[in-house]
Amino acid sequence: MKVLLLGPQRPGWEEKFRAFGDEMIHAEDRLTGDEPWLNRVDFLVSYGYRHILRPAVFDRFGNRAINLHISLLPWNRGADPNVWSFLEDTPKGVTIHVIDERLDTGHILLQEEVAMNELDTLRTSYNRLTQTIERLFWDNWEQLRACRIMPKAQPRGGSMHYKKDLHPYLHLLTDGWDTPVQALIGRAKLLKERRETD
Repeated sequence: MKVLLLGPQRPGWEEKFRAFGDEMIHAEDRLTGDEPWLNRVDFLVSYGYRHILRPAVFDRFGNRAINLHISLLPWNRGADPNVWSFLEDTPKGVTIHVIDERLDTGHILLQEEVAMNELDTLRTSYNRLTQTIERLFWDNWEQLRACRIMPKAQPRGGSMHYKKDLHPYLHLLTDGWDTPVQALIGRAKLLKERRETD
């Protein structure tokens, strides 16, 4: 099987796919759907891909186009899911889902809640989420590639964020990605309430 990995380079992933008898192709640039080499791809995996996929790309794969997202969907769809899970004090975890026409709204294939602790920083929490989703992916790749996992509709509700939404809160990241998460918990809710009462 030929697998297209969309997103940053993932060291060791080519070898891991090869262990399953698969060939990995990698791309980071925006795809149009007109690329002739897409006709040779059997399965699409998006992980940290910075562009919104067009239907011309994912429609050709059906349930064989999946996204690895480091939030417990439907919470924190879109950008900076880890940061928002603390700013808005929402459930934390990871999700592997089918790609559809909207951002992070596709049917869920696999999910796992991830516990954080009071000593975590944005960096350590992010690392824990990525380790969890990568383990979840590889533990289940054989089932995923064979489409043996039944997709489930996402629950109603949740939240969505875009890159620009974080700008009003960047001042809270006093130590960048080493900012303690304790300093961020619920701060977006608190600041929103203050603005509403002013």
